[in-house]
Amino acid sequence: LSLAFFAYNKNMPLTIRSAFFPLLRDKVWGWPGHIIDILAVVATIFGLATSLGFGAQQAASGLDYLFGISSGINVQMAIITGVTAVALISVLRGLDGGVKILSNINMSLAGILLFFIIFAGPTMTIFETIWVTSSSYVGNALTLSNPFGREDQAWFHGWTVFYWAWWISWSPFVGMFIARVSKGRTVREFVTAVLIVPTVITVVWMSAFGGSALEQIQDGVGALAENGLTDVSLAMFQMFANLPLVAISSFVGIVLVLVFFVTSSDSGSLVVDSITAGGKTDAPTAQRVFWVVMEGAIAAALIFGGGEDALGAIQAAAITAGLPFTAVLLVMTWGLLKGLTHERKLLIAEGKL
Repeated sequence: LSLAFFAYNKNMPLTIRSAFFPLLRDKVWGWPGHIIDILAVVATIFGLATSLGFGAQQAASGLDYLFGISSGINVQMAIITGVTAVALISVLRGLDGGVKILSNINMSLAGILLFFIIFAGPTMTIFETIWVTSSSYVGNALTLSNPFGREDQAWFHGWTVFYWAWWISWSPFVGMFIARVSKGRTVREFVTAVLIVPTVITVVWMSAFGGSALEQIQDGVGALAENGLTDVSLAMFQMFANLPLVAISSFVGIVLVLVFFVTSSDSGSLVVDSITAGGKTDAPTAQRVFWVVMEGAIAAALIFGGGEDALGAIQAAAITAGLPFTAVLLVMTWGLLKGLTHERKLLIAEGKL
């Protein structure tokens, strides 16, 4: 919202530093602004690399589960290389010719898989889970917003810290991408589309997949019931194994994971490219290529360097990148408040409000 407001209402470059203009004035075009944009770039790069690393692990586990292909580091590195190559082609084709096409394919596959799970799985249980999930979300949102919990909830809140940092590291990329497609919207429309609609979709998605898995565990069906959650990256495929068309659904799941991270990588690279170009959207092609390759290289380094503890290395990278940008987000909210207050005074003075 800060990015969209200052870019479209105040005619400033679409970059993170613009949101700090009410606080820093012309200094945003100097070294303070450079530091802000650098933090945004670092957070985005490591946030995307974290996602790519997780995607490689899950896709490799799916290939092992479905086709018996080893899920070792070499396969994960090959997947990262393949995803980076496809993302590179997408970036070179541009927003309409590459990113948009892949995104539409992605959402279509996700919708098909979601409806398949709802109607092929325990349909009534899933609908009941949607209600339970929604009420639990509302009841626990404030409590769980504190990532530092009691000792008996150390694991639970540890994962909360990780996801908190991971999503914060994604915020420059996602925020700028949403801002680019929000020109002409009101603040009310923006908030509805960005906060309410995705939350509802997420609740339905988590209820469908999580509800199906929990039903299988409670009924003592399948590997999840017999062995528990031994491998997080395999859980989705173990759940698919007890539904119809297991080979097709598992294959679609693998494709979906890969395309999700291709679209994340290509759109994220375009955003980083825009930030490093000072808000321009027509930076040299070589610069776009550099950022796509850099994301893949960092993800590969985290997987390879982490070895057996690759998951820990990925989590550490996300938290390290997300923590500094937290301060940036907090100050951005202050800048947005000052900007909206100034806008309101102008409208009152002009008799429009």
